[in-house]
Amino acid sequence: MTTGFRGAWASGKVLFPLSCTVLLVACDTSDLPGTRLSQTVPGGDVQRGITLIHAYGCTSCHTIPGIQGASGLVGPPLYFFSRRTIIAGMLPNTPDNLITWLENPQAVVPNNAMPYMGMDERDASDIAAYLYTIR
Repeated sequence: MTTGFRGAWASGKVLFPLSCTVLLVACDTSDLPGTRLSQTVPGGDVQRGITLIHAYGCTSCHTIPGIQGASGLVGPPLYFFSRRTIIAGMLPNTPDNLITWLENPQAVVPNNAMPYMGMDERDASDIAAYLYTIR
C-alpha cells in the first residue's frame, strides 16, 4: 500500500488531475469560430431580433432560451448558441454564415427541414444578434 505524496503520485491520484489540467489549458479553443463569447453581429439589433423571432415563427420549431413561448421541438434547441462551432451541421459558426443560413437555409442545404422564410439581410442580422447573446 502506498502512502503520502509519493504514493499518490505513483498511483496516478496526482498525475491524472495534473495531466487533465495541462490538457485543458493546452486546448484553448477561444480562437475557433463560434467559441468567442464576444461574437457579435455588426449593426445587429438584439431587441428587434427578439420581435422578429416571434414574427417569423421561429418559436414554433425551436426552443430558444430567453424567448417566451419558444419551446418548439421540430428544429434543434438553441441552447448555448454562441458557443457552438457549427451551424446546420456543416457551416462554421460565424456571423456571416449564420446570416446566410437564416436568409435562405434551402440554398445552403437543399431539402433540409428549415423553411425559406423570405428573410432579408437586416432581419437575419437582428435575429443573429440575439442568437449570439445565448451563452
